[in-house]
Amino acid sequence: MADVEKKDTVIIGAGPGGYVAAIRASELGQKVTLVEKSDTLGGVCLNVGCVPSKALIQAGHRLEQAKNGSTYGISTSSAEIDFKKTQEWKQKKVVDRMTSGVKMLMKKHHVDVVNGEAVFLSDTQLRVMPTGEKQFMSTDTGQTFEYNNIIISTGSHPIEIPGFKFEGRVIDSTGGLNLPEIPKELVVIGGGYVGTELAGAYASLGAHVTIIEGTPSILPNFEKDMVSVVLKNLKKKGVDVITSAMAKGSKQDDNGVDVTYAVDGKETTIKADYCMVTVGRKPNTDDLGLEYTKVKLNDHGQIEVDNQGRTASEHIWAIGDVVPGAALAHKAFAEAKTAAGAIAGKKTANDWLSVPAVCFADPELATVGYTQAEAKDKGIKVKTAKFPFAGNARAVSLDSPEGFVRFVYTDDDNKNIVGAQAVGPEVSTMTGELSLIVNGGLNVEDVALTIHPHPTLNEPIQEAADIALGFPTHV
Repeated sequence: MADVEKKDTVIIGAGPGGYVAAIRASELGQKVTLVEKSDTLGGVCLNVGCVPSKALIQAGHRLEQAKNGSTYGISTSSAEIDFKKTQEWKQKKVVDRMTSGVKMLMKKHHVDVVNGEAVFLSDTQLRVMPTGEKQFMSTDTGQTFEYNNIIISTGSHPIEIPGFKFEGRVIDSTGGLNLPEIPKELVVIGGGYVGTELAGAYASLGAHVTIIEGTPSILPNFEKDMVSVVLKNLKKKGVDVITSAMAKGSKQDDNGVDVTYAVDGKETTIKADYCMVTVGRKPNTDDLGLEYTKVKLNDHGQIEVDNQGRTASEHIWAIGDVVPGAALAHKAFAEAKTAAGAIAGKKTANDWLSVPAVCFADPELATVGYTQAEAKDKGIKVKTAKFPFAGNARAVSLDSPEGFVRFVYTDDDNKNIVGAQAVGPEVSTMTGELSLIVNGGLNVEDVALTIHPHPTLNEPIQEAADIALGFPTHV
């Protein structure tokens, strides 16, 4: 075996958590080694996840706008899409540009990037093998590192369900983002964030989409009155949503795939060009050699950590999809900065309550902090105040008056805001403000006295606070 190399801070995985941890650790004076098994940086999110999916969603919106300009008195003889060019734009102008930016940032911060797959030998040693050779653990290839601290940020992978092996016309979200053509018929199994977003995107691009969801509703992590707005829009797009359904199996040939599902025991088979399975993700912790360390896993295969990201092993930290909580890139960003700061001796800690969640459905949904039900479960007496986008001039001028902004605030003299939800046009852009309100412990008067520019989509934030104070203006 080759000589052991001494390292300061090692990070496994160059996704949103890993590369941000590398930047922050370098900024705090640590010498950083970043281990990544693929030949690109940025992880799932940047390469085959949240970023390219938003590109397809944008393309779908543009096509819809071109086809439906009559609302604004605009007539077009035709609106067509060259999907090959769309895919080339998504890859070259969006994904490649962002991943090359991450590569530049690593160089700027003097991060040593090592390509290969990592496996722990002990609590203080790591073996990095050339990608694809980890299972052989050859003594002739690879490197052995002894580190002062290490951050695990290996992300997650799509869950495969029985009867739907990822091959051919049965695809995961990565395959869904890279289809060679717009399918005439697309089945999406799983109506969570990813399934709903991509179902809406392909419906906008011209596909007929069927969503098969096992629970009584799509987007079960959002409140029902928010989801109803999305369901109404999906229906307008011609999307069929089948809930409380069990996916039973698939049979495919060169021309398509038959998907069988059951509702109340009754089986139905539908034909599609592709079947995309988006039922969740599993943390990448199985093949890291964690059994040779003191690191502990929970029943879901996630790494147990404290509020700084420290595991049961003193020098091993973990962030992102491999730890409990929502698998969100911005959560990984925050955890990365916390862990890197803690390694540097800073008094950092994660605050998971104020982590916002956004779904880029049509319209978009966002939530941060407590819902009314969650607050009551915590023993907090709360009230709510809701302002509809139908009363917002900017939303009406965009022909997107559906949805609302809602505050959840304490039922006392302080009226502290402990949660916020929004569904409507471009609410993702206001979610940072909502998160700041909840994280900063602001009350409804603080928000009501914050002047918002007119006409903008952010005005409903101030308007909802006015309602909470008992002085509504535009309703």
